[in-house]
Amino acid sequence: MKWITRERPKIDRIACPWLIQKFVDPEADFFYVPFNEVITKAKELNAIPFDIPDVEFTHYNEECTFDYIIKKYQIKDPAVLIMAKIVRGADTDRHEIAKESSGLWAISAGLSHNITDDLELLKNGMILYDALYSWATHLYKQNHLQNSPFENLLHEVYNKFLSEKKAGKKTPSWVKDLKEIIQDQIDAQFTFDLKKISNDLELNPSYLSREFSKYFEDLNFGKYVRKLRIEKAINLIQNSTYTLTEIAYMTGFSDQSHFTRIFKLHTGKNPSSYRKNALKSNSDGKSK
Repeated sequence: MKWITRERPKIDRIACPWLIQKFVDPEADFFYVPFNEVITKAKELNAIPFDIPDVEFTHYNEECTFDYIIKKYQIKDPAVLIMAKIVRGADTDRHEIAKESSGLWAISAGLSHNITDDLELLKNGMILYDALYSWATHLYKQNHLQNSPFENLLHEVYNKFLSEKKAGKKTPSWVKDLKEIIQDQIDAQFTFDLKKISNDLELNPSYLSREFSKYFEDLNFGKYVRKLRIEKAINLIQNSTYTLTEIAYMTGFSDQSHFTRIFKLHTGKNPSSYRKNALKSNSDGKSK
């Protein structure tokens, strides 16, 4: 199949080719031409025009061409349906539809600004939508603390501690708050500004690391967080059918190799061996 649309694509005219090649026709070819040549060239090339007025594959009411292709070819993939809202919001300037729409628009506009060859732009855009699809498939419900730096959480806890310190309380009640925050948001990529925290508390910067270990199993912050993440991974390995790659992402590791290294450091076995032993133990237990 051949498809044709107007030149200088940004959102829909990149997203639709990705969708077509992924779910409709892997061998589809795409052409970008000036707006006033689309219909003429479509007839010459026997190509399907899209994302222009007065053709079948176009916008309908408040939905964009990406939405129409999904309906036309009855694409049911849950990740694609998540993407549809993001694409629609970005393509129609209604970023309230999905919080990711503004980011998609910004990246797409930047790509279009940097790359003047439309087919080269399409090639790079395909990578962008492959990444968005992977996120929608595997990571849609996951949060990444790098998008909300841990220092803000520490400031919140220490502000409570500071107010209690000024009120004359001796027991650091921030310990319980900090434990809950760490448990809720397990990730080894935490970064925080010790100098700023120490200035807020009128304390030496070494205070945090020294005091932390007193209340958290004699471990420093990084080791304590990694310990919790590995414990969560062990639970998932023993009690779920998630792949090891999925478990790595669910427990905050940036890639499986990093996950494997830290897991083996803590348990003495790599995750795959650990899972085999767990399955064997479960099987032996059932057979008795």
